[in-house]
Amino acid sequence: MSTVNSAPERQGERRAARGRGRLLAILANQQMVLVVVLIVLVAFFWSRNHLFISSSEIGNLLTDFSGLALLSVGEMYVIVSGGIDLSVGSTVAVSGILGAFVMQDMLNAHDPQVLVLLVGTAICALVGATVGAINALMITKAHLAPFVATLVMLSAGAGLALVFTGGAPVGLDSTAIIFSASGVGPFSYPAIIIIVLVTILGLYLHASRYGRYTFAIGSNSFAARAAGINVQRHVASIYVLSGALAGLTGMFFYLRLGSGAPTSGQDAELTAIAAVVIGGSSLFGGSGRMSGTVLGAFVLTVVTDGLIFINIQPTWNQVVVGAFIFFAAALQALRLSSGSLARLLRPTSHAEEATDGR
Repeated sequence: MSTVNSAPERQGERRAARGRGRLLAILANQQMVLVVVLIVLVAFFWSRNHLFISSSEIGNLLTDFSGLALLSVGEMYVIVSGGIDLSVGSTVAVSGILGAFVMQDMLNAHDPQVLVLLVGTAICALVGATVGAINALMITKAHLAPFVATLVMLSAGAGLALVFTGGAPVGLDSTAIIFSASGVGPFSYPAIIIIVLVTILGLYLHASRYGRYTFAIGSNSFAARAAGINVQRHVASIYVLSGALAGLTGMFFYLRLGSGAPTSGQDAELTAIAAVVIGGSSLFGGSGRMSGTVLGAFVLTVVTDGLIFINIQPTWNQVVVGAFIFFAAALQALRLSSGSLARLLRPTSHAEEATDGR
């Protein structure tokens, strides 16, 4: 009799175990969690203000997202390699300002607008790459910790942005604003360019030798060096790349504002790091998916734009970003301890109950 009754009981336990296993898989897949969070956020903000998913707002949302995505991609390369770049926000400001000075001189000389934008883009990228190179020298040659080196550049860049401008925006380029608002459907031209660039950088990270070296260094720099990877040179190139992308983000802000502003990259480093962490990349390096970072950037963009639509003061943005970082870090810890979670969710067998009873 007990044998007959135990068969259905074991089947029920197996079904329960499968259900718990599926729950564990969902919790461990941070990107799936982000998709669910994104759907919930869009539904919430739409319920509070139906204009949130209007065609004009979708266009603004995609454009805002593209700027954050570009900055976050560079930050992800750094974080995957086991470092961190706190200087990207001030690099956005400095590069945009110096690019604006050059572009305004060219506009005053009546140079063609296309040439002005191309030269300005090159200047912004070059300034950003220079900042990245300085970071790389402090890290690889002076042997400063990445946190300290990039914090120095964050402070210096923010100060230089104010020194160069006196706290006021540089230039007024209405043509740049018109260009940034034009596009195909809901996608502006800058957004299209950035999305293509982000896609290329994502494929490069996950499908190239450079990307494999980046993950290897972040996982174990000693083992990477023993495998023949020039760790210092590779790390230096990553910081130069991060700086160049921050410089291009400065050009993006110039197009949006029609000027270079000393506050254009304010707190951008926190938001970029948040997008990377929310996307599932480990702050210890060696793991992460570009698709997760893109999703993280989109979630943060939806939150910051949505709060405006429901009349919440923008001063709450950083509070919300901090909360997202906390929950993302907690989810990472949960994923890393998935073995413990699996034991918690697994049904206790009769033998274990007997053992516990003793």
